Amino acid sequence: MENNAALINDQILESPKDSILQEDLEQLIKNPSVPFDMLKDKTVFVTGATGLLGSQTVRALACANRLLGSGIRILAMARNSQKAEKVFGSLLNRGDVKLVHADVNAEITCEEPVDYIVHGASATSSRYFVSNPVETIKTAVDGTVHVLEFAKQKQVKGFLYLSSLEVYGTPAADAGLIEESYSGYIDPLAVRSSYSQGKRMAECICAAYASQYGVPVKIARLSQTFGAGVEYDDGRVFAEFARCAIEKKDIVLHTAGKTERSYCYTRDAAAAMLLILVKGEAGSAYNVTNMDTRISIANMAQLVCDIFPESGIRVTFDMPKDVASFGYNPEMVIALDAGRLMELGWKPAVNLKEMFQRLAASMENSRN
Repeated sequence: MENNAALINDQILESPKDSILQEDLEQLIKNPSVPFDMLKDKTVFVTGATGLLGSQTVRALACANRLLGSGIRILAMARNSQKAEKVFGSLLNRGDVKLVHADVNAEITCEEPVDYIVHGASATSSRYFVSNPVETIKTAVDGTVHVLEFAKQKQVKGFLYLSSLEVYGTPAADAGLIEESYSGYIDPLAVRSSYSQGKRMAECICAAYASQYGVPVKIARLSQTFGAGVEYDDGRVFAEFARCAIEKKDIVLHTAGKTERSYCYTRDAAAAMLLILVKGEAGSAYNVTNMDTRISIANMAQLVCDIFPESGIRVTFDMPKDVASFGYNPEMVIALDAGRLMELGWKPAVNLKEMFQRLAASMENSRN
């Protein structure tokens, strides 16, 4: 891949089929907190590149190349080449994005120099955590070791691991705002814990590589994140709610919906990730969430009904006997404190109502 920003075909947009996502990307490039200048002429390697945040990262870096002349070389790693070609389309022909066909569960090889790594490859479906707990754990642990070994070999300048609020487990009732030093209870014998325990162990491995080998690892603990770029058939709760509004179907909850948490819009999360990658403290974790979006699942379902009154939908409840098979977490209240991230200069821009409006518009684009 040539190190020359002038060689890219700047007529090819990063998301030509989704105007909402394209608008997000171009607004992200204007965000003064994102240090694109520090990524100029660097090579960024992204694992899990076809996932929601992995693809957002690839496209954001490509957008910086087109609009800012950043000259970033983007290596997008994916185990499914056909899916990657579908996700990125003509962007793979532009000259600044290269597809790397590999699986994090095996040793990673790449001849090109690499300056930064964003490690986002992970299982993401709650049902998958329950039906495939061994694979969920192995991807978290073995996959992260393989990516860290690759980072050590390449002597990268920065390494970002995408973790989750689930590392906090079930907080105590009086926990209040959750800072990065907090640790709640996780039942190691619960099959659903394959994901949360896997993330905890992966973080520990990251810290070990930072301490023993000097790999400059930073960790982003993301709250549930959604917005433009979510696929129409995504099975997570926010997508189900938006899909119900689009298809004019009532929202059916299989629990009382008492779990309460905060969320983050995809564009805000991508800005946070790139900021932490470049300016975060090595060996440290940062909560990534919009603290103003805190809401229960039941209230969020009602909010979606209120945001889209033309859909004529309502919230109903259907409590199955085998609710554990759905892969839901125990009901809890978990409110992350994003203060440490905000001290780096980040602040979220999109509120919960706009998050759902843009999510639904983007999903409709992907459906057509």
